[in-house]
Amino acid sequence: VESLGIGMPGSAAIPAVDARRNVLAHMAGKRIVEAVREDLTMSKILTRKAFENAVRIVGAIGGSTNAVVHLLALAGRLGVDFSLDDWDRLGYDMPCLVNLMPSGKYLMEDFYYAGGLPAVIRELDDLIHQDAPTVNGKTIGENSAEAECHNREVIRPLDNPLTERGGLAVLRGNLCPNGAIIKPSAASPDLMVHRGRAVVFENIEDLHIRIEDPDLDIDATCIMVLKNCGPKGYPGMAEVGNMPLPPKVLKQGITDMVRISDARMSGTAYGTVVLHTAPEAAAGGTLALVQNGDMIELNVPERRLHLDVSDEELARRRALWTPPGPPMDRGYCRLYVDHVLQADQGVDFDFLVGKSGAAVARNAH
Repeated sequence: VESLGIGMPGSAAIPAVDARRNVLAHMAGKRIVEAVREDLTMSKILTRKAFENAVRIVGAIGGSTNAVVHLLALAGRLGVDFSLDDWDRLGYDMPCLVNLMPSGKYLMEDFYYAGGLPAVIRELDDLIHQDAPTVNGKTIGENSAEAECHNREVIRPLDNPLTERGGLAVLRGNLCPNGAIIKPSAASPDLMVHRGRAVVFENIEDLHIRIEDPDLDIDATCIMVLKNCGPKGYPGMAEVGNMPLPPKVLKQGITDMVRISDARMSGTAYGTVVLHTAPEAAAGGTLALVQNGDMIELNVPERRLHLDVSDEELARRRALWTPPGPPMDRGYCRLYVDHVLQADQGVDFDFLVGKSGAAVARNAH
């Protein structure tokens, strides 16, 4: 939010128990009233430059994969031309400067006391649009011009980053025609290029039932595949993409495996986890057609995710595939399933795209 310019400067990382959080709340309330009087609307701040800044800053801090759907949804509401391709173009090559879990070893409060986001913004210099407007009436560059870094172990300089590439990578291929996401800074370097046999879980319940089975046919070279956990398949697109490793593999000392799903995962999670596969399984994406034993190729440097199954075989499987019914046939859940967009479009309602700032015609009473 701060990187977009719609949060007060220095607000992004203040610990919940720090008294400055209360001070910030007071300042934000005061500023909101002033912004109304100035007719400073979100659409005047959330420009193309703001979204480009956010993508690059997410890379610089090793930020969450959840930022992808949030920013795509915001841009969609505002009618800003911004897509998944922009994430890869702007973010993948960004150096990660912040030594913060899960990419590094420090905690969020350490980041704040080291200087927080303003110190990162100042360090990035011309890698971002320093002239982008913000909610306090100043540019993002002006807000961070005097920011200091108090701990170079936590916030690294550009010439000594934590990782050379901290941004999120957008994958393409027949398994994710509309894209999928991976966070390289939180993944295992030796798995960035990997080919393995698919071990498929049809849904989260199937995973829970079978994951601890000592007879599960799986080893460290396999690729775990979880279906039906995307926007429609698991309404709300739950954070279950970082599947737990099976005990039989953990007992061998293995701490990471390639995992693929149409779900999300928490920004604090670690692993070589491919997320947001689009279209999702419940919407008829190729993910729905993956079977146990299929070979899958992941190549992050080439941004490629490929299911090694012929087009003819996939067509045969698709002809036999039956779409799952909605989890509920009425109410809000049904409305959600019928109108939610896919991950590459922001997981917003289709009828809200481009509708930011719609006038309120009359009072309700």
